[in-house]
Amino acid sequence: MFQNPFSFEGRIRRSEFGLSLIIFGVANIIITGLMGNIDIPSDMKIFGFGYIPAVWFLWAQGTKRCHDLDKSGWWLIIPYYFLWMLFEDGKPGPNEYGDNPKGLYIS
Repeated sequence: MFQNPFSFEGRIRRSEFGLSLIIFGVANIIITGLMGNIDIPSDMKIFGFGYIPAVWFLWAQGTKRCHDLDKSGWWLIIPYYFLWMLFEDGKPGPNEYGDNPKGLYIS
């Protein structure tokens, strides 16, 4: 779990995607809290850069979840598609994006 979390290659399971959403939410709260406690605008910009790796992490994990559903990562631009990704089971067997992360194969 969480091997190469910033990579866009491969597939991940629903549980890892769900944990990724929770991690992003916590990081978002922390970064926003740090920015809210600073009065100097220039310092706020420095903490704002914390959003870059957080959003990159979320996009990478979302793309890998799309790959598990045998879809392109571009499906992430559909509003609320992440809800579908939380509940839809991944496609069994290997696909063009890699092996099944559950280890299940079609016989």
